[in-house]
Amino acid sequence: MREKIVLIDGHSILNRAFYGVPDLTNAEGLHTNAIYGFLNILFKILDEEQPEYLTVTFDVHAPTFRHEMYPEYKGTRKPMAEELRQQVPVIKEVLQAMNIATIEKAGLEADDLLGTISHSCEEKGMDVAIISGDRDTLQLATEHVKIRIPKTKQGRTEIEDYFASDVKEKYGVTPTEFIDVKALMGDTADNIPGVPGIGEKTATKIIVEYGNIENAHEHVSELKPPRASKNLDEFWDQAVLSKTLATIDIHADVPFDLEAARHGNMYTKEAHDYFQRLQFKNLLGRFDVEADSNDVEEYFKEITEKAEIEQVFAEAMKAKLVGVGISEDAGNVLPLFAHESGYGRISLAYDREKIYTIPADMEVTMDYLFGKLTELAKKVDTFVLCNLKKYLSLISVEKEEHCFDPILAAYLLNPLKNDYDFEDIAREQLNLIIDEKADEKTKSCYEAYTAFASVEILKKKLDETKMKKLFDEIEMPLLFTLYDMEHAGVKIEADALKTYGEQLGSKIVELEKNIYDKAGEVFNINSPKQLGVILFEKMGLPNGKKTKTGYSTAADVLDKLAPDYPIVSEILEYRQLTKLKSTYADGLAGFIQTDGRIHGTFNQTITATGRISSTEPNLQNIPIRTELGRLLRKVFVPEEGYVFVDADYSQIELRILAHCSGDEQLIQAYREARDIHRITASQVFHIPFDEVTDLQRRNAKAVNFGIVYGISSFGLSQDLSITRKEAAQYIENYFQTYPGIKTFLDESVENAKEHGYAVTLYGRRRPVPELKSSNFMQRSFGERVAMNAPIQGTAADIMKIAMIGVNRELKKRNMKSRLILQVHDELLIEAYQDEVEEVQTILKDQMEHAAELKVPLIVDMHNGNNWYEAK
Repeated sequence: MREKIVLIDGHSILNRAFYGVPDLTNAEGLHTNAIYGFLNILFKILDEEQPEYLTVTFDVHAPTFRHEMYPEYKGTRKPMAEELRQQVPVIKEVLQAMNIATIEKAGLEADDLLGTISHSCEEKGMDVAIISGDRDTLQLATEHVKIRIPKTKQGRTEIEDYFASDVKEKYGVTPTEFIDVKALMGDTADNIPGVPGIGEKTATKIIVEYGNIENAHEHVSELKPPRASKNLDEFWDQAVLSKTLATIDIHADVPFDLEAARHGNMYTKEAHDYFQRLQFKNLLGRFDVEADSNDVEEYFKEITEKAEIEQVFAEAMKAKLVGVGISEDAGNVLPLFAHESGYGRISLAYDREKIYTIPADMEVTMDYLFGKLTELAKKVDTFVLCNLKKYLSLISVEKEEHCFDPILAAYLLNPLKNDYDFEDIAREQLNLIIDEKADEKTKSCYEAYTAFASVEILKKKLDETKMKKLFDEIEMPLLFTLYDMEHAGVKIEADALKTYGEQLGSKIVELEKNIYDKAGEVFNINSPKQLGVILFEKMGLPNGKKTKTGYSTAADVLDKLAPDYPIVSEILEYRQLTKLKSTYADGLAGFIQTDGRIHGTFNQTITATGRISSTEPNLQNIPIRTELGRLLRKVFVPEEGYVFVDADYSQIELRILAHCSGDEQLIQAYREARDIHRITASQVFHIPFDEVTDLQRRNAKAVNFGIVYGISSFGLSQDLSITRKEAAQYIENYFQTYPGIKTFLDESVENAKEHGYAVTLYGRRRPVPELKSSNFMQRSFGERVAMNAPIQGTAADIMKIAMIGVNRELKKRNMKSRLILQVHDELLIEAYQDEVEEVQTILKDQMEHAAELKVPLIVDMHNGNNWYEAK
């Protein structure tokens, strides 16, 4: 039986993976999508081929023999994207850790290495599989050399296979003749000039008839069409050069040791550590290795005797800093002793050599342990627990200022990552790799130790990045405010919600009937493919954009058709109503708890700008743009004896822009409390203030808010349904009116390019790696982020300060009223009827004085018996 070798064109497959897999970065900010895609292709190939030998070839990026003879054809190669370049040395290190042979040699391209090694192995009686994204390698196909060309789309890999017969069948020429076809047609990607005027079809026809370019040149006068005949004669030297450049060397001087390429165990401890560092968690299942135990593990100790537990807690309460871990440990805690919370074990670390884990049992219950943790939180200077908010219903914390959540600190240092867990902290801050297969008591000890050991490191980094004050005075206090809001929840009238859903259902059925009547048939309105056929083929609507999967029926396409075609208007309304029904009318019902309230989750570590997000359910996304969407707010009601008080910042981002830019015109307008959009319209459109129309004011409003988000002339033209030229003129006039804003935005971009991040007034950093991207669209996005992040991030910081102030004041005065919702620039209070005036005073004071800007912060406030009325 013939042995087999797999040869992989390293740069080619890495390049394919880079453009086929969406961008990924690990916690260190390293781009990893090309490495991830490469490894997936590698595993797929090896699973299919089961080879005895394996080698990956790489280019050295030095002049090759073929191109150093003709340097004029090397200089136009497109440079490698920086995001890809940084992944090349890493994949080489990963392959080395996986015991996979790699080979590269200055002066030789990867395909010369592939050609020479494959030829040598075939002569030794072996089967060869060459994996490359470069179709040049098809010339190497034989009866025993198979060329495999992967295609990666949306993370999925498909592979085309070619033996010599397959090349002949698909391209009409043999692998050797394939070289001559390329010599005639050329290849701009590989800087092969070819012969002008001869494309692939003509080149193939010529080689099929004459076999090679030399024979074709001998019969040059007979070639058809006449242009091909004339150009091959005129550019014969170029054709010869092209053939030289297109021919892969199969006799190069390559130092190849077949035995060193023998394929063995790839799943080494070193490779496992690399995969952990790169955060390829779904690939770790291929490994059957245990991580080396870290030195600290020798100090892990499980204690079960109550006397010893009491002694450990007594000792811990004398410590200045204690790290805590809390876990379920379902496998070790008997169901009889399981706590209703699901937790069954805690761990403590208060010294590098004092790390204890305590499981619950009959005598030492979780309630007892939570009570001891509450006592501990009162005593120690620094009480440390990852995801602290999650446990506040179980542990009562009196001294909020003594608490530290490492997850929040790590998030501030890298807000582009939003799914931190303690293992990430251990790896990034302590250089500890925790074995995923470790048992629960070991993991729990690690969690406590990580909490304990990471504090000083994280504090130092927060100091270095000037975010310690942001952490101490905003993020940590906010954690307790958000817990209070989650605990309070918001009341929902379940019957009213059900009625709302039924009304939507009736309207949806009515719309379906109207749409079917206009279309003349029943079809799946939710199927873009079927909808596209109905609209653009059967009904012949204009401006149909056909894609590979059918006509586009995206909102932007349909919005343009809606004014002239009632069926399109009804389809858009149908989409809106079905979304309302499924997500809110039906979806919210599942979140109503036994107390009749929804207790959602407010997240601090999700958005890169620092804004709070809401999940389970997302109460920040309740629709407000349509009346039917706004009506949903009627089902949100206060308890009996209470009313809602809603306070909303007025144009907070524009006011922050005025402050940050220092633009005197904008500052003066706000100080005079004038209509900012009407003023902008008056100055941008050069018309008296009193003559500004409502349309002009709306357009100016779009410009005002668009500028904050770095809107382009194209984006503004789409928003206002005007030409791009008109939009560009609007923007130019705007910057002439407010020159300070243009200067500020330009400087924001330059500062972000220089430092790698944008920063808010409170020191919050938002990394902008997109500014270094080789992709124009990514760089443009990065510039918009650099303009907007300081504004949006500062608005988020101010809102957080206001929330903390409002909540503290309500609690300090022992009021029954409570803060229950935050939605973007809006706060909602469930106010006890006798406290309404006092609540309004607190809201106004805390929100309007959360920051001292060059322009006043203004709050709009309303009361109501439901959220709809209050808004």
